[in-house]
Amino acid sequence: MMKLSQMNAGDKAVVIRIDANDELKQRFFSLGLHKGSELQIKATSIAKSTMEIEVGTTLLALRFEEAKSIEVQKA
Repeated sequence: MMKLSQMNAGDKAVVIRIDANDELKQRFFSLGLHKGSELQIKATSIAKSTMEIEVGTTLLALRFEEAKSIEVQKA
């Protein structure tokens, strides 16, 4: 298992665990990002400060710090 922040553009994964405060967890959940969600990394910024991920038909932009709180299993 690894953190979402360790993944690169093109990688696919399944969310195993989200280790964040309730407010952030709720925001992720409302965007379709929760345990069991399948996702794909679409792009990362040059400094890897942000990531664009696709969950279902939704594109999300996450800060690197937020991505560190999401544990994934590479698919």
